[in-house]
Amino acid sequence: EELRKLSWSGIPKPVRPITWKLLSGYLPANVDRRPATLQRKQKEYFAFIEHYYDSRNDDVHQDTYRQIHIDIPRMSPEALILQPKVTEIFERILFIWAIRHPASGYVQGINDLVTPFFVVFMCEHIEEEEVDAADVSRVPADVLRNVEADTYWCMSKLLDGIQDNYTFAQPGIQMKVKMLEELVSRIDEPVHRHLEQHEVRYLQFAFRWMNNLLMREVPLRCTVRLWDTYQSEPDGFSRFHLYVCAAFLVRWRKEVLEERDFQELLLFLQNLPTAHWGDEDVSLLLAEAYRLKFAFADAPNHYK
Repeated sequence: EELRKLSWSGIPKPVRPITWKLLSGYLPANVDRRPATLQRKQKEYFAFIEHYYDSRNDDVHQDTYRQIHIDIPRMSPEALILQPKVTEIFERILFIWAIRHPASGYVQGINDLVTPFFVVFMCEHIEEEEVDAADVSRVPADVLRNVEADTYWCMSKLLDGIQDNYTFAQPGIQMKVKMLEELVSRIDEPVHRHLEQHEVRYLQFAFRWMNNLLMREVPLRCTVRLWDTYQSEPDGFSRFHLYVCAAFLVRWRKEVLEERDFQELLLFLQNLPTAHWGDEDVSLLLAEAYRLKFAFADAPNHYK
């Protein structure tokens, strides 16, 4: 609990890998049990690979594997993703996850959730300031194996909490977009009305905000900072994320209200100018989201 409280406002880089593993529930809080747990889970993951990975070319799994294969090169940061070693690791993680979760299988959007964990766990083992610039092939094989297994388990923990986002027709996301719409109509009626008048549907821009947890909207360094807080909030990736999305939309209210054209409005909302965002911007966003949660979470009719 103490660690959660401290992590809310951001985790210092040197201790981020271990903190994430603890907060996600992958590592036990008890120090003595950690080495054995890590060893056991890493072994378990590679047993899955031995058992399942060769079946990726079987007829029944071919479509899944092909889709993963197509999605990975489209991810960012490109410099990292396009390294063959990284591609292989991501393909294995996503394929094993899909096979082990037949109810949802692989859905586009899940691929993005691998990157933050991978990048954070890699940071322990590379000199470069920015992971994008690191040459993963120079990292020892056994280190990469551990990073891969840890990434798989932490991503699985995260997905356990938002599983209905990625089942058939993605009902979880449909519902969250609906909730976002309702929330915005209460906290900023002019913005809500403006979108309505210009026939901009929330699904047209907010589906991706939910599906990719805003990863496509902000730079990776901001996602990592955001996840510090998400992992320390109860239901951070589902409930709290909703308030972050509401704060994110209202953050652009001036620009939104100035746009008078459906096409322009949608273009703006799908390409928000966040390229230069840093910790400061994320902290402001989180503070506003926290304020909204506090003001609206227990208000009657909030969740109809």
